[in-house]
Amino acid sequence: MTAVPQTPSASEAAVRSAADTTWTAEVVSAGRKYEAETAPVVNPARLGETVGTYALAGTRIVDEVVQNALAAGAVWGSLTGVERGRLMHTAADVLERDMVSRAELLTREQGKVLWESELDVGGAPRLLRYYADLAPAVDEEIVVRDERGTTVIRRRPMGPTVVIVPWNYPVYLCMMVLAPALAAGNPVIVKPSEFAPLALTKTLAMLASTLPDGVVNVVPGLGSEAGAALVSHPGVRKVLFTGGTETGREVLRGAAGNITSVSLELGGNDPAIVLDTAGLDDRLIREIRRSVYTCTGQVCFNIKRLYVQRGVYDEFVEKFRQAVDEIVVGDGLDPASTIGPLNNRRQFESVTALLQSTRKTGARVDVLGRRLDDTDWDNGYYLLPSVVTGIPHESALVSCEQFGPTVPVIPFDDIEDAVRMANDTEYGLAASVWSEDAEHALAVGRRIDAGSVFVNSHRVGSSDMTMPFGGMKRSGLGRNHGMWAIDECSELQALSHRPDTSAFPGPAVH
Repeated sequence: MTAVPQTPSASEAAVRSAADTTWTAEVVSAGRKYEAETAPVVNPARLGETVGTYALAGTRIVDEVVQNALAAGAVWGSLTGVERGRLMHTAADVLERDMVSRAELLTREQGKVLWESELDVGGAPRLLRYYADLAPAVDEEIVVRDERGTTVIRRRPMGPTVVIVPWNYPVYLCMMVLAPALAAGNPVIVKPSEFAPLALTKTLAMLASTLPDGVVNVVPGLGSEAGAALVSHPGVRKVLFTGGTETGREVLRGAAGNITSVSLELGGNDPAIVLDTAGLDDRLIREIRRSVYTCTGQVCFNIKRLYVQRGVYDEFVEKFRQAVDEIVVGDGLDPASTIGPLNNRRQFESVTALLQSTRKTGARVDVLGRRLDDTDWDNGYYLLPSVVTGIPHESALVSCEQFGPTVPVIPFDDIEDAVRMANDTEYGLAASVWSEDAEHALAVGRRIDAGSVFVNSHRVGSSDMTMPFGGMKRSGLGRNHGMWAIDECSELQALSHRPDTSAFPGPAVH
């Protein structure tokens, strides 16, 4: 049984906070100072270290920030797409500064290894530039002229847009929805996760300083307070939420009272189907390993279930175990670490309990890899990676989104069996098919209920900005990436001029 790490006492945390705090995630809005109580952000690799603090914004602050965004929206929305794009490019230049220290800060608060934090932070200016280039297209109008008259179809900004982001890739996932919202002409209000608010708030403070006051705002706080107040505020016209399915339901409930538009990217229980034509070379095995264990398994579209055709099942399991056994678990700032700790106590306890219940089913749980440092192991939310075999398909580890460093590997006999098991879930975010026969893999992929299906890959980078990204079933509403994301943040308006109404239904007007 794995011991649950003990969180330091309040007095110990206070002492460490005075010595170790490097950044406070404050409210950022229109250049004003907002006073609020704060809470600590603890390093999941060293629970005695307080990395920083974040503001506990309440309803009063939320209301003031929404009013700031409403005022800013009149200015930002009146600019042309070309003008907004130019300002966004300038802001991207600013975000390219100080990326190393922000990546280190992100690793300290989130736990993941440094190269992943560098990818996370470094994605912000790239995404901002991408949508800056698309911003001029927002002004394009469709004009239809025929014998009946003229219709003009155009996009209009929606208004204050709330962005709520998770703790696994906070900077990148925030910018992935914030940037198209800005391009569409909307002011934004970001609610960071309380588990990783520091690097994101620092990044957004830099962004806010380069744009008109109130265009970019940050409201740190608890989801139950700041988040709930934002999604239910009558001045908010759009909510872009990325996170768990249960919290997504709460967001929908909160937004329903004002009929606020909501887009959701929710959980996933992504299947990967490995066909007997896959060719189990070292590259494929390592690609699948990365697709499972990146960010310690805490990515919405990591592989969560592996289905392997029976003819190659034993060979795959042997090679996969060997590859997973190479993983080194340690502090994300140490370059010798392959993966870091889990991000928070709740996630640690959830995955630990899931593994304990899995063992009780009689499944084989192979705990693999090695500890980088035995000394501080129990002072962080560390778990070694595991591979699970001999597990019934109806087991909890197969049916839920485990969000941790473990994966079930299940054999199948024919394609019908594989597709049935892959689709036997309430989720439908992403999936993958692995085969040297790409056409066959694509044919199998067409039968899977998922918003994205990849062939021979399944990780960050598989879904690029040229393809829509989002979930089916309970994995979300709406689509991100490209112009699809801008359309999610825009109102379509039709302007119609019909000089001759004689053909309209009903009696003629004389």
